[in-house]
This record gives sequence, C-alpha cells and structure tokens, in this order.
Amino acid sequence: MSIPLSPDRVTIVEVGPRDGYQGIGPFIPTETKIGFVQRLVAAGLSRIEIGSFVSPKALPQMRDTAEVLTACARLPGLRAQVLVPNERWGREAVAAGAGALVFVLSVSETHNRNNVRRSPAESVDEYHRLLAAIPPETAIRLDLATAFDCPFAGRVPLKTTLTLLDRLVASRPEAEICLCDTTGRADPAHVADLFAAARERFPQVSAWALHAHDTYGLGLANVHAAYRGGVRVFDASFAGLGGCPFAPGATGNVATEDVAWMFARMGVATGIDLDRLLPIVRDGAAIPGGLAGGRVRKALHAQPVACVAAT
Repeated sequence: MSIPLSPDRVTIVEVGPRDGYQGIGPFIPTETKIGFVQRLVAAGLSRIEIGSFVSPKALPQMRDTAEVLTACARLPGLRAQVLVPNERWGREAVAAGAGALVFVLSVSETHNRNNVRRSPAESVDEYHRLLAAIPPETAIRLDLATAFDCPFAGRVPLKTTLTLLDRLVASRPEAEICLCDTTGRADPAHVADLFAAARERFPQVSAWALHAHDTYGLGLANVHAAYRGGVRVFDASFAGLGGCPFAPGATGNVATEDVAWMFARMGVATGIDLDRLLPIVRDGAAIPGGLAGGRVRKALHAQPVACVAAT
C-alpha cells in the first residue's frame, strides 16, 4: 500500500468508530455507527477505521463490525479499514469483504501479552502467516502499539522498536507503518527521534503514520513533530473519543477536529470540511459512556463574550 505524499497535504485517518468506541460499555446501535460513518465521509474523511475483527468476549462493542463493513462498502469515496490482531481474525475480515487490514502488535512484551495474549515474536509470526493467507491485493497497514511507551514498563527504547521492525518490514515493504503512542506519554523530541531513526533505517517504506493520544495534552505537539519529520498520515478520533482499554489511564485519541484545525491554520490541506465535521463531533461527544476530549469543539461552539482590558 503506497500512498503519494505531498508537503502541503496530509491524510487524517478517522479511528473513532474503532478506537473511539471500543472502550465504551453501553452498546452503540449498529445503525448509529453506520450513520456516524456516513456523516464523517460527507465531511471529507476518506479513510476511516470502521471497527475491528476481534473476539466479542474481549471487545463486545465490536461484535457488529461485519455489518458496519457491509454498509460502508456502499459509500463512494471511502476506504474503510479494519483492525485485526492475528491470522484468524484477518481471514474472517477478508471473508467479510474487508479490502484494507490493520494488523496490530505491541513492541512491549507485557502489553502485547495483555492485549493479544502473545509475545511480540509470536505476533510477528502471525503477521507472516496472515500475509501468506490473504489475497495479495489486500491493503496492509502495521500498527505498532507502545512504540514509544508502555503502560507497564515505561519508556520503550528506540532500539527495541527498530529491532521489531526489522522482522516486519521485509515481509511487505509497501505496507504503511504506524507508530502508536498508546499511553500518550510520548513527547515531541521522542516522536521526532524515533521517526528519524526509522525512516533512515527503512528507506524502502514509503508511508509512515502516527497514532497519537492526548492523555498528557501533547497529542497535537506530537502530530506537529511527526509532520516536521516528514510524516503525512495521522490517526485521529472525532470528539477525541478513545483510549486503549488495555493501557490503564490512557484517555482519548488526539481529536480529529483539533488536528484538522491545526493543519488548516498552517495552510496544509486535509480535505475535511470543519463546518460539517463540528455537528458530528458534538453528537459524538454525547454518546452514552463515551469520554470526549479535544479543544476545538468547545472553542468553536463557545459564544463570544465581551473582554475587559486588564488595568
């Protein structure tokens, strides 16, 4: 999967319908999920992670992903992607009609075992088996969770992330690779250093992406650092919904509207119509059980007030 990049345009991958929903307890009706995707597409989002194929016991909120996928296949201009943790669920996703898979594994041994009940090395083997099992035209993206920091072990050394990539890149060099700040504890210097090292070590990779969380308020700063380092694909969640259920304390993803607003101010195109996005964001923030974040939603919805000059 090779995506042409331009210095004055970025791609925002909307992950709210997956990462934003998966930790919400009350089940979101399938028609509501489909309606949000339809509205997000109408607001200019062309890549949306609409769900994940995982055990419904582990993530019951995702049990209707196949139905959402079927409905989304009818939306013109949408590239829907689904997350999978192993070969079995990857096969099921393809059988259900998925044309773009996101394979997730963690750099951290402890997090990977908590998340997918395997060591990182075993997940690498799963990835290789999945590539051999699916049609070659299936688009593949690699999500490296805890690429910067682990909720259990702390900061992840750059060498550890790069060493894991050594075993992954060669299998499908054209795959998009997303480095994920699962805990939100990455900082702009760390983001810049890891992407610089990764791009130097793997020049054959044409598409890099960042998945940022805003747990400590550094989501946008980290997005900007990655952009300055040449990254042009960024995950975000409308209304800042999200947070890894297997990363204690990790709150929502960086908000789609915040990322779109920042790039608009910088003169960088995203294809997103903020006027159409904001009503969707408002409704997303009201989903029962959801934990919304972000700043732009509140700022742009606020009523102007008179300012009194300080004396």
